[in-house]
Amino acid sequence: MLIPADKTLAAALPAGVLRDPSPAYTEEPRGRYHGQAGLVAAPRDAQECAAIIRACAAARVPVVPRGGGTGLVGGQVMTDGPAPLILSMERMTAIRDTFAEEGVMIAESGVTLQAARQAAAGVGRQFPLSLASQGSAQIGGVLSTNAGGVNVLRYGNARALCLGLEAVLPDGSVMHDLKRLRKDNTGYDLRDLLIGAEGTLGIITAASLVLAPVPAETGVAMLVVDSPAAALSLLSLAQARMAGGVTAFELISGQSLHFLDMAFPDMRQPFDTRPDWLVLIEVGLPAGLSADAALEGLFTAGTEAGLVHDGVIAQSGQQGADLWALREHIPLANRHIGAIASHDISLPLSEVARFIDDAGAWLAGQGDMRVNCFGHLGDGNLHYNLFPAAGRTRDDYETIRRDLSRRLHEMVVARGGSFSAEHGVGRLKAADLARWGDPARLAAMRAIKGALDPLGIMNPGAVLA
Repeated sequence: MLIPADKTLAAALPAGVLRDPSPAYTEEPRGRYHGQAGLVAAPRDAQECAAIIRACAAARVPVVPRGGGTGLVGGQVMTDGPAPLILSMERMTAIRDTFAEEGVMIAESGVTLQAARQAAAGVGRQFPLSLASQGSAQIGGVLSTNAGGVNVLRYGNARALCLGLEAVLPDGSVMHDLKRLRKDNTGYDLRDLLIGAEGTLGIITAASLVLAPVPAETGVAMLVVDSPAAALSLLSLAQARMAGGVTAFELISGQSLHFLDMAFPDMRQPFDTRPDWLVLIEVGLPAGLSADAALEGLFTAGTEAGLVHDGVIAQSGQQGADLWALREHIPLANRHIGAIASHDISLPLSEVARFIDDAGAWLAGQGDMRVNCFGHLGDGNLHYNLFPAAGRTRDDYETIRRDLSRRLHEMVVARGGSFSAEHGVGRLKAADLARWGDPARLAAMRAIKGALDPLGIMNPGAVLA
């Protein structure tokens, strides 16, 4: 049985690691969960982290790891049960080494994504994972949730950008596996086991990250399409024409644009009449190839195929940044409006358009509400969010909110999709995983959890309900 973190445990911790348990450590961005903290500890290195975990194991105290606190599924807060020790990685912020010619950087888990990207740029490379929360999100949290972002289409998610890990396991032992190897077939891949485990199997303290070359030529365009089906056809056309040069391909709905108008009326948009659907595309090409010419060619080919009806191609880096700013402000506009329910889903590409049509038709019979559908179309990840009708509040839908989400998730799973695309399971979706997860897979996950964390101290209640 687990017990609360208390003064007895505090006396057993390394000197200088305790922090004031302020509300900043028990909050999450959407305000859905209100966490608790018996103690907050911030280690300086893996050895102090290991000492903290050993003390918690001996005292049977639960441990909730915390990075930047930007997660959206409640994985960083513990709402009930004995008050945990919150393990903050805020002091582990070193870039330990960079190997530009190898394309590798060693970063501690408290390094922010923005700092990692800046460090990579300093040696003429890029760390291509890109999230709107990059100023706060930390490497440890990004890996623990296997975060995605806008560049997954070309570079993969966090898992694909990690070569090795240093981690503290639930018994307080330190796994030293900061390899810089692309090939290493020496048994079970514990790196992949810890990535995406959301702190339930151990604490990531440092990682070997993949750095990619910076494309010589980049270009950004926003193109108007008739439908998600047309957008998917345009994606296929772009990939065929540019042979791996498409970095990002985002779907944006007209509802997103209207919400931007409401939340950020001074933000300029490129089309006087708000289209129903558009795509934001970024390409990165080698020296000698013009990104502008490639996008102009795509616009012409898309128009001739009946896929594209209007568009703008950025003529400068600032114009490209302005187009991206529209996409990056959509979540902020959503927060301004206030969602009934938000859904982070992924689907096989061939199912995306049918799901959007079928879900929209079903929701039309469930009451008056607005749907804002947008996301990373290139990898099938949609943010399918429901909002109150104009003049109503989300409280008006409280009695049906859970049923709406459950039915939408059922539609996603029936099409071979996932109800958790890039934000993880956390506590918000633990019941969904229990409901729709493959029984054999869930049994294997529980067996792994029981073997590595027999006391159940690591982030209890997250992932496995």
